[in-house]
Amino acid sequence: MSWEVFDPRVCGLGEGPLWHPERQQFLWFDILGRRLLGEGGAAWTFDRAVTAAGWIDRDRLLVATETGLAVLDLRTRALDPLLAVEADRPETRSNDGRADRQGGFWFGTMGKEAQPGAGSLYRYHRGRLERLVEGLTIPNAICFSPDGRTAYYSDTARQLVWTQRLDAEGWPVGERELFLDLADEGLHPDGAVIDAEGGFCCAAWGAGAVLRFDARGRQTHRLAVGGRQPSCPAFGGPEFDRLLVTTATEGMKDPGPGEGLPYLLRPGLRGLAEPRVTL
Repeated sequence: MSWEVFDPRVCGLGEGPLWHPERQQFLWFDILGRRLLGEGGAAWTFDRAVTAAGWIDRDRLLVATETGLAVLDLRTRALDPLLAVEADRPETRSNDGRADRQGGFWFGTMGKEAQPGAGSLYRYHRGRLERLVEGLTIPNAICFSPDGRTAYYSDTARQLVWTQRLDAEGWPVGERELFLDLADEGLHPDGAVIDAEGGFCCAAWGAGAVLRFDARGRQTHRLAVGGRQPSCPAFGGPEFDRLLVTTATEGMKDPGPGEGLPYLLRPGLRGLAEPRVTL
């Protein structure tokens, strides 16, 4: 299996790739560049950091921003605030995020300098916002089992991934469980997505690869990309058999020509359509 450069624009911190099923288009963020990028050279720029999104309809996205949730109109470029989240904490920003199978939207916050324990995990659904977890440093790997009854998330800094059981409405039930402890392997779990078979496909920051684990936590695949710092994968394409992986140059003293680019893979796996977010 090989990869190809999907787009030539370098991202300081690529994140939040999304296949929009109605637009049949990949979108992704450059957090440090405060922009949303799309196929064919499309770009939207903002006055604050934007990090992840879920799709509402063909022309609108629910976007996690530095100060909360907002609705972006892709046609007019208007970014209209929906809810403030930690807007009184200028030291934090949003990070990873993804829609769940029930139409909710999960996203994390973190310190802009990755201050230990400064981050939290939130869920928004039908006008209700709840903080689900506190004390995280770099919340990542937000994704959901095919049946929508299990959530996954990580703390990249602690090298841990947890699972959380969900009720029929998508809210947590019971205590979280440890899914992966990657410290002994020296791996840092960043963004992740679940494939159609329930495999957990996670970008390994610093390792130049996306790693797939089965439901028991056994590694089954290692999918290499051209950048050393992959940040998040997303399945897309008409058959959901393509995998877009964002990367980053953040923290590199002398990034090479392949760093910070999005890479497209045909991994021999299939993904699932991202659910519509319900406001």
